[in-house]
Amino acid sequence: MRCLLLSEHPVRVLFFASFSEKMVKKNSRVSVHSMLTAVSSQPVGSGKTHPLSVLDHAMGLHTVHVVFYYKKNPFGIFDVDPLRIALSEVLCLYPQVTGRLTRGESGNWLVKCNDAGVRVLRAKVEATMDEWLRSADGSEEKDLTFWEDIPEEPSTWSPFRIQVNEFEGGGVAFGLSCTHMNADPTSITILFKSWIESHRQEPIEHPPLFSSTTLHHQQVPNTSTKPDNYYATKGNAETPSVKMVTATFKFSDSAIKKWLDEVHDQCAKATPFELLAALFWTRVAHVKAPKNDNKHSLSICLDFRRLVQPPISLGYFGNALHFSLLTLDEEEMDYGKLGHVVELVHRHISDVGEEEVWSVVDWFESQKEEGGKYAEPFRMYGPELTCVSMEHMIIGHKSLMFSASFKSDEKPVHVSCHVGNVRGEGLIVVLPSVEEGLARTVMVTLPEEEMPKLCEDQAIQCLQPTMLIGGRY
Repeated sequence: MRCLLLSEHPVRVLFFASFSEKMVKKNSRVSVHSMLTAVSSQPVGSGKTHPLSVLDHAMGLHTVHVVFYYKKNPFGIFDVDPLRIALSEVLCLYPQVTGRLTRGESGNWLVKCNDAGVRVLRAKVEATMDEWLRSADGSEEKDLTFWEDIPEEPSTWSPFRIQVNEFEGGGVAFGLSCTHMNADPTSITILFKSWIESHRQEPIEHPPLFSSTTLHHQQVPNTSTKPDNYYATKGNAETPSVKMVTATFKFSDSAIKKWLDEVHDQCAKATPFELLAALFWTRVAHVKAPKNDNKHSLSICLDFRRLVQPPISLGYFGNALHFSLLTLDEEEMDYGKLGHVVELVHRHISDVGEEEVWSVVDWFESQKEEGGKYAEPFRMYGPELTCVSMEHMIIGHKSLMFSASFKSDEKPVHVSCHVGNVRGEGLIVVLPSVEEGLARTVMVTLPEEEMPKLCEDQAIQCLQPTMLIGGRY
């Protein structure tokens, strides 16, 4: 291991370690060959801590993994390149990212802001990016990010990881990972975008907001609404562990526009997310075994930063996700009534408001044990089929996920988002697409035996999706 002194910030250092042996999984085309620890360019004041919120604690069983693909490699040697310097500079704004998890007096998790740093791994991929996007499966794509649950003693464990994956022919993929307890997909995306803005010497568009009072409100607590009852049921649910696989579908702007026109008579105000949520929900139900009660449920996950008043900044770093349940009977799920299902999804989402969001926060707060310790986390993604919307990341005609550009003409060619420890019926994530407009990318995680039928489903194929990572069966 050698110590590299930065001329720009002579009081700060980065430690860079080269491994004598490659860290590579058997039969994997991705091999990690080195790791460094990136610290902020300015030291954090001693004794600073950040308590995780009640919603952060609720996500404790899961992890988040976001991958940004670029056709061109934006740097040379990472440990002496300006991109690495920009990372150290932006980390000054994110002391919670460079800190370590520990337990407070009440037993709740908090981040000790000790500037222990972020682990940055470098890896080689034995394929060009085009070959990879065509041939890799969902399991292999996971090798582009770091997957590890919180250890029993996390005081020296880095909850945030960045893996820089260099493809043959010059492409690169940045895989960002963290515990879901520390951040949601929006937070991870804004962190990455801020890093690129720092590299380009541009103002940070969405400065990070770390506040333990952001999720507190002044209304009288309400803990008896329907969504709260749903969360209470989730806490008691047990889900068997089966092998899950992921496939990625890319839908063009024209295809989505055509199908929105098709369902216009039933739902004139439908969004691309509502259309795709209804479509994949009905088609996943079609490939699954019949249910005894003839009921089908969809857990819809929305970011609530802009659902409450006043709106919460997109820079809020933590978890701001709201899960709610929509249940239909077998007859309503019939494919011939897709427009009707779109309308029901639209109506359900439109009814999610500030009162419902805060009532769920109140419910979680009410589950505290004596002494103030939050209840143990349970599986938020499952057991029912879950569908996650990232529509809030599109502002006007601009997708924040694709605006992280090293140069004006070098935006990501693809972005993926995985959630760790998904069980039960599966997960659908609807993301912005590089084409922008109405185009969307849909990532579906299902039990392995169900995925081939979904990929061949004619109702989905009518939209002529481009099949990427894991979409060929």
